[in-house]
Amino acid sequence: MRKALTTGTVLTLVTGAAMWLAATAGAQGGGTIEADVKYNGAAQVEKIKVNKDTEKCGTEAVVEKVVVGGNKGLANAVVSVPGAKGATAAKGVLDQHGCKFVPHVVVMQPGELEVKNSDDILHNLHTYSTANPSINKAQPKFKKTMTEKLEKPEFVKVTCDVHSWMLGWVAVMPHPFFGVTDANGVAKIENAPAGKQTVEVWHETLGKVTKEVEVKPGATTKVTVEMVKK
Repeated sequence: MRKALTTGTVLTLVTGAAMWLAATAGAQGGGTIEADVKYNGAAQVEKIKVNKDTEKCGTEAVVEKVVVGGNKGLANAVVSVPGAKGATAAKGVLDQHGCKFVPHVVVMQPGELEVKNSDDILHNLHTYSTANPSINKAQPKFKKTMTEKLEKPEFVKVTCDVHSWMLGWVAVMPHPFFGVTDANGVAKIENAPAGKQTVEVWHETLGKVTKEVEVKPGATTKVTVEMVKK
């Protein structure tokens, strides 16, 4: 009896230890990449007078092709780990608000893109792509949302034929390891695979830059990437 109790206790301890190790390994399987994207150049911002749908669009539109924030941080750059693999079910969401595409850059995996019309006026979604079929659809004010499909990875330019200044991008990525830089040029990628990884930065005007990093399990790896004018 005593022997049986001892054996059972040992088995319980071994099983518990194995479960703890498995949980720890799972929690520490990936790390965080914090990218600080810089641009040592001038912002490219164009102001256009508006004389259509001014009650929603205002009288002046600002087209921001290169947005530079504090400490030379570059906004609206897509940061990704192109060699990584994985999948999520989240769909992309693009809004038309104030006669602007919000956000300016949407990043998603292949699948559904939900397009919203928060302006309560007529818009026309027009995409320019090569891997995916182009979309050219009117979205009247009564059609608050519509769903489109972008099933192949690529960077897709988006415009509105009704309001010519409207410009946005949809980055379709083959994995879930991506982020978009904020106003200060910073983007974070959570749960990136551990080990040596290539970080890729894409910007609509400045092109692509890559940099090698070492991702440590359960830790944050910081990397600074500088973009240059093409």
